Amino acid sequence: MTNDDGRAGDAGDTGDEYWQRPSPQATGDEFGAGHGHGHRHGTGRRDAGQDHAAAGADPASGYCGPPVGTPPPPGWRPPLVVNPAPPRSLPAQDAAALDEAERGARTVTYGVGMIVGAVMIVLVCLLCSRLLF
Repeated sequence: MTNDDGRAGDAGDTGDEYWQRPSPQATGDEFGAGHGHGHRHGTGRRDAGQDHAAAGADPASGYCGPPVGTPPPPGWRPPLVVNPAPPRSLPAQDAAALDEAERGARTVTYGVGMIVGAVMIVLVCLLCSRLLF
């Protein structure tokens, strides 16, 4: 049986060696050093020997922990957002008056539509009579 990387392994080998943490004695070349993986083993964060004793980190692991942030200035608070006043209640609606206004609007709309339709019919008749006579 062969693993994904082509190495031979026994029947019980699941290929987990690839995903295991590198040993402290491992060199950077076999784990992608120089191939854009410089963020591993603490490089790019802090000096490798810095604050191991203070942070309680194992110096052999190569991981220094998260970067230390600067604390905010004394007395700093997040900005305070004032809550707006609750919305006022809407006035009650008069359903009968609304229905009457809608009926009046519908009557006007139908009236304008009939007048426009009559004018269109007259224009069509005039155009047809000019073409025929």
